[in-house]
Amino acid sequence: MTGVNDQDRDVIAAFRAGQREINGQPLLLLHHVGAKSRAERLTPLVFWPITTTSVAVLASNYGAARHPAWYHNLLANPTTTAEIGTTTWTGHTRVASGVERGTLVERMSTTNPGMAAAMRRTSRRIPVVILDLAAKTEPESR
Repeated sequence: MTGVNDQDRDVIAAFRAGQREINGQPLLLLHHVGAKSRAERLTPLVFWPITTTSVAVLASNYGAARHPAWYHNLLANPTTTAEIGTTTWTGHTRVASGVERGTLVERMSTTNPGMAAAMRRTSRRIPVVILDLAAKTEPESR
């Protein structure tokens, strides 16, 4: 995978070895395609379940002034794949708005103090991305 930094590489390796949480928060591996490069990318993200077939992720970028690259990639290419636990899902992404966004931001802030801190560090409106997961495949050997 292109564009994976050392920290993410370590988290991905730990995820694939069975460590599917970080600081008590569930992780997924988001597969996405570069908006300009079209290169395949892989990003580990904390997620919040919404339903049995949808989850939310926060484009916090640790409170930086700019949205993370994966967010721009999903805007350009909203069809994605996510590894959750031992299952790989395909699906479509969308950005939450209005009441849905407000409810999710409140839940995220309450359950993850690090996310709440990241939201306080920036003046930008941090997007909440919904992954609507349509199909799943059984675990593969990695």
